[in-house]
Amino acid sequence: MGEAKIESTQKGILGWVERTGNRLPDPVFIFFYLIGILMVVSILMAFFGVTANHPVQVNADGSPLVIKSQSLLSADNIQKLWVQMPKTFTHFHPLGYVLVVMLGAGVAERSGFFAAGMRAAVRSTPVFLLTPVVALVAMLGNHAADAGYVVLIPLAGILFAAAGRHPLAGIAAAFAGVSGGFSANLLPGQLDALLFGITEEAVSISGLDPSWTMNIAGNWYFIAVMTILYLPLIWFVTDKVIEPRLGKWSPGGEKSDGELAAQFEGKDTELSASEKKGLKLAGLAALGIVGLWLVMTFGPGTPLINEEACAPGTIEAGTCSVQKTLSPFYTSLVGGFMALFLACGWVYGKVSGTIKNKQDLVDMMTGAMKDMGYYLVLSFAAAHFVAMFGWSNLGLISAVHGADAIQSTGLPLPIVLGLIIIFSATLNLFIGSASAKWALSAPILVPMLMLLGFSPEASTAAYRVGDSATNIITPLMVYFPLILIFAKRWQKDFGLGSLTALMIPYSVWMLLSGTALMIIWVILGVPLGPDSPVGYTLPGQ
Repeated sequence: MGEAKIESTQKGILGWVERTGNRLPDPVFIFFYLIGILMVVSILMAFFGVTANHPVQVNADGSPLVIKSQSLLSADNIQKLWVQMPKTFTHFHPLGYVLVVMLGAGVAERSGFFAAGMRAAVRSTPVFLLTPVVALVAMLGNHAADAGYVVLIPLAGILFAAAGRHPLAGIAAAFAGVSGGFSANLLPGQLDALLFGITEEAVSISGLDPSWTMNIAGNWYFIAVMTILYLPLIWFVTDKVIEPRLGKWSPGGEKSDGELAAQFEGKDTELSASEKKGLKLAGLAALGIVGLWLVMTFGPGTPLINEEACAPGTIEAGTCSVQKTLSPFYTSLVGGFMALFLACGWVYGKVSGTIKNKQDLVDMMTGAMKDMGYYLVLSFAAAHFVAMFGWSNLGLISAVHGADAIQSTGLPLPIVLGLIIIFSATLNLFIGSASAKWALSAPILVPMLMLLGFSPEASTAAYRVGDSATNIITPLMVYFPLILIFAKRWQKDFGLGSLTALMIPYSVWMLLSGTALMIIWVILGVPLGPDSPVGYTLPGQ
């Protein structure tokens, strides 16, 4: 499908957002420009002697260790830039995590497993449950990357039309689930690997807690509850706000179109016998992978358990840690999801005929890596921005002074997280890439919130709420023009402003409910995931 050039017809604040955002350069160049600005700022901060007391480390005599601003044009930092360039790039934490998961997810997507699974989930749904099923499959389908947008959203329009309901309501519900509920899911996936990789990098360069490592399941409980929260919300907004506003659907002359007529008859949603068999066997493959991980966790030798973390004597000494005991298991989940997606995609592809030989499998994995080409370029720029932020010490200095400033205001800390959600949601209107925004803000936000008593998992969760809520109302979101094309298929005069107006109720309610959930979660102190508390205490305190 060719790209459509869509002229801006927006006015007011949304028109300003669109025009401003369209003038911004590609995120890759944003990072390079910011590196230039960072160099200038580091020179000025070093010249004026800007410092901060390290919150954890002290000198040999017990006096506070002073963090000094470092010029990025110092001899040492220039040497680091050029000598460590390969290491800076390849050791960028999210890079390896995402590439590993995508090796499996690419096969699951290209074999048709994700698309068939979504079609199977929604095609036989009763009319009165059509909205919640579409919304749920859409939120679960964000693991499927492009398939969620390219397959489910147009399919939802077809299913709603076939049921006598307005197809634009189906498109809206699916778009709200896939994109507005981008961070909501019942299981962690590649997004968790991506964001927590950046979080780990931010913690690492701050030096606040060298022992902290990424747990891909660090937001598991939170995103699962987000799914449960967003499901009735999307259902209500679609059926009680959006569809009544659209009015009764009348296909009129559209049904004379041969393609649409075939879809109304269900031909596009019907699964073949081989696809049904492939899905069943892929389900068994998934159970096999889960069983394998259970054996490696609880079976003989327990390779995914660090038994020494709670060896005899550690309990009495107070050094026994459940998190350290399960650390190998949590870290292994990156490879686990790769194996899960790979097994399901391979089995489905072999049975359905999309994978005929081993070379097809290799080609699909290769294709997945080709699709990550832009991400590699973005990661190169982001890795150097984050690393240079650390070399200049400006990230930690900003975090220390930022935490002091927040404490001096007397604002309740849950409200602070709520404000960070609003900040993320606003930033998302101008920069579409989730990884780019988090790489920009994490070096300051993560250590600052650690100093305020919030875990890195909590800062990541807060960012995710804001990041996903406004995806569906910014024309700068990469799939926005594609969704508009899907909508125009059913209503020829449907424009950019129409799509934005259609999605605003979802965005507002998701932002309000997600923020409220985060605040309540912090007040209750419920873990965000396995061994992932909301609160945090600096080592030695």
